[in-house]
Amino acid sequence: MAGDVAGDAPPAGYVRAQGSDAPRRAFRITLGLRRGFGEEGRIYDMEEAVRAALAWMRRRSAEGEPFVTGMFTRGEVLYANPRDGAADREPVAVFSGEILWGMPGSDLDDEAVMAVLDDLAGSVGAVLGQEEVHVAFRDRGWTLRRA
Repeated sequence: MAGDVAGDAPPAGYVRAQGSDAPRRAFRITLGLRRGFGEEGRIYDMEEAVRAALAWMRRRSAEGEPFVTGMFTRGEVLYANPRDGAADREPVAVFSGEILWGMPGSDLDDEAVMAVLDDLAGSVGAVLGQEEVHVAFRDRGWTLRRA
């Protein structure tokens, strides 16, 4: 079938936007939704993460600062401690997206995108009371720790 193989022309009615074919610049920010540790920690609702990210976007846009757009999904991080065999899980909000041609942030180089991601991750992480936030961009990943 036409359009099934990479490199085929797009389906009827669509054309590839000139200049839009570029390497992927995907990102992901993983934010815990539990403030504190264990059963005593408060669990935030995903809506609180969404509102914090939207407030960050509005502020950056109003100030003429670069920002990124993306989508939130909910997940669960599972982990174990090899020293004592204890295991636990934590709900997380994952904000992911791509720096797409013609969209906010598309004119930024990779270092500038990383700085924008750090600002977003730190802003939302602070609202959610997180000690660490995990960020990934392209083929790199890092952890932001509260100072």
